[in-house]
Amino acid sequence: MAKWQTIKPENKALAWVEERLPVLALVSNVVGPDTPTPRNLNYFWNFGSLAGLMLVVQLISGIVLAMHYTPDTSLAFDSVERIMRDVNYGWLIRYMHANGASFFFIAVYIHILRGLYYGSYKAPREVLWMLGLVIFLLMMATAFMGYVLPWGQMSFWGATVITNLFSAVPVVGEDIVTLLWGGFSVDNPTLKRFFSLHYLLPFVITGVVILHIWAKKVSDSGNPLGVEVQSSADQIPFHPFYTIKDAFGVGVFFFVFAAFIFYDPNAMGHPDNYIPADPLVTPDSIVPEWYFLPFYAILRSITFDIGIPFTDIVIIPAKLLGVIAMFAAIIILFFLPWLDTSKVRSTRFRPTYRYFFWFLVADMVLLTIVGGKKPEGIWPLLGLIGTAYYFAHFLVIMPLLGKIEKTLPLPESIAKACAPKAQAAE
Repeated sequence: MAKWQTIKPENKALAWVEERLPVLALVSNVVGPDTPTPRNLNYFWNFGSLAGLMLVVQLISGIVLAMHYTPDTSLAFDSVERIMRDVNYGWLIRYMHANGASFFFIAVYIHILRGLYYGSYKAPREVLWMLGLVIFLLMMATAFMGYVLPWGQMSFWGATVITNLFSAVPVVGEDIVTLLWGGFSVDNPTLKRFFSLHYLLPFVITGVVILHIWAKKVSDSGNPLGVEVQSSADQIPFHPFYTIKDAFGVGVFFFVFAAFIFYDPNAMGHPDNYIPADPLVTPDSIVPEWYFLPFYAILRSITFDIGIPFTDIVIIPAKLLGVIAMFAAIIILFFLPWLDTSKVRSTRFRPTYRYFFWFLVADMVLLTIVGGKKPEGIWPLLGLIGTAYYFAHFLVIMPLLGKIEKTLPLPESIAKACAPKAQAAE
């Protein structure tokens, strides 16, 4: 556990406040420039701070957009167009917010994959991992509700399809759908509820992010080697070493972000959402935003019922089974600290598992592609294969491989592992 350092300001008034409410000590210990940090962190560790910056971008741009948006089905679409055309720099703020959601998810997905590769979910960081997944779930809920707000064709029909999934839940499903809709169809009460929750949830995310950072401080930061810090030789101050590294990562990330905003702002959107919502005209293909596509593919891949063999009795219908599979695909990640039975954290020292990890990445790419295609031809079969491997990876491969895999020897310490590199540089 990291050692907590107190702060004693020279200013008497500030010292009086700090003694009773140690805010400076909290900030200094968690994100302060002198915070001891493992000396071997690579650029994949940048994406946690990048996700935090994207949250700030989303909060600021979202608050400004809310000043001009009208959550009413007869005015919502036109209010978005007014933001784009009449509000000073409204087009820039809206494109920042719309593309910011995608780049927020890009940063978080890479952050999660980094955690999977380097075993950041293993003890004593289980709570840190779970809080990160809570943030991910809150992001998905916030993004889905935000996608409905422009009230275009994809907004309306996406809300109709996704909220209807809850009707598959036995007994209370219809009541849940009615509660979400605020009536008996997707209409004005639905839009108002989604706007309210879309505005609220980012602040809830911010609160969980603070807990996530706090948990990171308590359990210490992980590192690519997956070995614990043993002495001060294994660490360096966060500033200037990692502030420079983070600044470079932020520059590159925001350069790409700006390129999308100014040169191709609609690349990650759907053209049908520039058509006003019409309950009487169903789009040719209803698809969610790209960051939902892997889980949407899992949902659609289940096209069979589970029942008693040789009878017509259905125990779990396909619709409910698909919903269960979609939510299980995320919930299963909460149990990863116990599903992974290997004593070694980092995949660097697990040569066999490394191949399966990249199979998982390829599988997620496949599911993303399948989720964006119409459920016809070979795509449903590929979706079913991708879904089967996804669950097999966590429920079969990880538990078994952790017991039988022959791992590589771990270094004695971070400092000794870095020493050859330092000597080579000299």
